Amino acid sequence: MTDSRDTGLVLDPRYDSAGLITAVVTDRVSGDLLMVAHMNADALAATQAGGEAVFWSRSRQALWKKGETSGNILKVADIRIDCDQDAVWLIVDPAGPACHTGATSCFFRRIEGDSLVPAA
Repeated sequence: MTDSRDTGLVLDPRYDSAGLITAVVTDRVSGDLLMVAHMNADALAATQAGGEAVFWSRSRQALWKKGETSGNILKVADIRIDCDQDAVWLIVDPAGPACHTGATSCFFRRIEGDSLVPAA
C-alpha cells in the first residue's frame, strides 16, 4: 500500500465526479441499517460540526438536514470512513423513523424473485 489515503490518519475524502460520497447510516443501539444517502464536503462538515446528520439531496440539489421538517433527526454518535475514503458510516441515535414512509428503516422490503415482500 503506497497511498496514504488508504492507511494514514489524514481525513481526505475521495468524492466522486459529482462531488459526493456514500453515507451508510446505522442505529447505534440495534445496529440496524437505517438508510443510505450521499454527502458532499459541506454536508460532511455540517454533520461533524452540528452532531446531526446532514446529507446532499440529489433530487433537490441542496443540503438536507435529516428530520428538519419531520423532527426525525439522526443524532450522530460516531462517524467512520472506509479504507479508501469514498464512503462514510454514520452511527446514530434516531429520533423516530429514518424512512420518509414512516418505516424505521428504508430497507423494509426484501426482493424475492420479481416481487417485493415485507422484511421480517
